Amino acid sequence: MIIASALWLFAVTAFIAPQMLAAQDIPRGWKTEWKKTDFTKRSVDLSEIFSGGPPKDGIPSIDRPTFEAIKEADWLTDRSPVISLEVAGEARAYPLAILTRHEIVNDRMGDMPIAVTFCPLCNAAIVFERQYNGRELEFGTTGKLRNSDLVMYDRQTESWWQQFTGTAIVGRLTGAELERLPSRLESFARFKERFPHGKVLKRPYSRTGLYGANPYEGYDSLARPFLYDGSLPKEIPAMARVVSVGERAWTLDLLRRETRIETVDGLILEWVPGQASALDAHEIDRSRDVGNVSVQRKTADGLVDVVHGVDFAFAFHAFYPDARIIHDIEAP
Repeated sequence: MIIASALWLFAVTAFIAPQMLAAQDIPRGWKTEWKKTDFTKRSVDLSEIFSGGPPKDGIPSIDRPTFEAIKEADWLTDRSPVISLEVAGEARAYPLAILTRHEIVNDRMGDMPIAVTFCPLCNAAIVFERQYNGRELEFGTTGKLRNSDLVMYDRQTESWWQQFTGTAIVGRLTGAELERLPSRLESFARFKERFPHGKVLKRPYSRTGLYGANPYEGYDSLARPFLYDGSLPKEIPAMARVVSVGERAWTLDLLRRETRIETVDGLILEWVPGQASALDAHEIDRSRDVGNVSVQRKTADGLVDVVHGVDFAFAFHAFYPDARIIHDIEAP
């Protein structure tokens, strides 16, 4: 069962033409807390968005990240889960032990501003290029959820953004969409093997017990997600992990059985063991093995990484309700 001390964290974190919103439809306190947000523009019903507990920036983003060499990151084990990213020959790892408590890292790789995000309630690890129409944005947490997924905001316009889709859903930038960058959710050992000279995000605070202890103990063993009242996928458990590419998805259990799936359009999905769940045991590195997933596409120049997710089934279903989740290799 999820430990009570973690409940404060549970806020973290479609394009439809903006609609006019009557003032009386805005929940009490929102206009006071969000003075710059234009609530007359939105692409979703505000009744779908609710507080998870913390206030605006109650889960603090990391805005001035610092990094250390792999050999200095001795607080991680080979099984530690990280979000890994390579841009222009530079590789960085962002441990989920940090992301479960901060959820957003505003970073820069070369000339590219990026946002590394993780929503623990959906197991959604997504990296965005954090600019729109040439304007650089900086992101924070609203303390709100939609479909149990992190609702971010940009500090320039205070528009609200759905983390799962990278789309602005409330405010002046409603309808805008961030570009996603290929990244992997993998073990620290895999990152070290692929990028021996890579850098690792340093812990923002020195409290040794803060990072590595799981504030969502037992979450991925629940029968249904926390703070979610939408429809659930059929045939597979709500909290099963799925590997998604756009609006296509395969269950992680299927990929684990097959170890490799190749599609007719050139996608190659592979699974190998060795990564701990970030949402299972009290100590992340003692959690059950969920393995490592890679998704690549065949090109004339070889295999290239593809934007993908390894998310909970309920979250994928919530945002893509008409999409089929493949759980049988014989399925067409």
